[in-house]
Amino acid sequence: MLIVPDLSAAAAAAAERVARRCEQAAASRGECAIALSGGETPRALHARLASDPFRRRIPWTRIRVFWGDERGVPPDDPRSNYRMARETLLNAVPVPDDRIHRMPAEGPDRQAAAEAYAALLRAHLPHAADGWPRFDLVLLGLGDDAHTASLFPHAPALQETRRAVLAVEAPDGMPRMTLTPPVLNHAGEILFLAAGPQKARAVWAVLEGPRQPDAVPAQAIRPVDGTLAWIVDASAASRLTRSSTA
Repeated sequence: MLIVPDLSAAAAAAAERVARRCEQAAASRGECAIALSGGETPRALHARLASDPFRRRIPWTRIRVFWGDERGVPPDDPRSNYRMARETLLNAVPVPDDRIHRMPAEGPDRQAAAEAYAALLRAHLPHAADGWPRFDLVLLGLGDDAHTASLFPHAPALQETRRAVLAVEAPDGMPRMTLTPPVLNHAGEILFLAAGPQKARAVWAVLEGPRQPDAVPAQAIRPVDGTLAWIVDASAASRLTRSSTA
């Protein structure tokens, strides 16, 4: 875990980590497959990645972009994770359009769309030994209720063992689409970002609270053989003990 002073420092540290992973994957296998997240902390990260030196350093033409989750809204809706990424990052860097794979969560048959997105993962991602698609890097945020992606407390999606993508519903009734724990956990690297005092309780619950992933969904993220990293600012880490931050 890396604890930094504020959101700006968290975004800077995360951008460096993203750049290194992209460079390594592009060098070793020719491209890097990344799953983006929504939320305010990723927005700050995107702004860093869209600026020099990262705009020049990262091999953007060899990046393949997916999403960890999406709301059931059109891509031009202000609530869309795709729109946020497009406006804050993708419009500023040269990722080819055919390497940007939007999660189509707004249609009437969301389960069919989820199955199609899972097929897209199988077609474009390398596979782990047990057959699961393997992202090079997954970026995750953390909700105040400790949800991540669109994996909410006590949701059936937390128990999923076969499917990589599901059509789900948020507690507020908003239709969503999400990657599931098994495909997230097969990533080469998972990077959690959390910033702000409103995240302190959730950060504590995930890292130091009792293990109960059904109630604390981010606890379900445990890489099979990849790396799990956390970058949090001081206010989000304020409830943690010294032992867990060493």
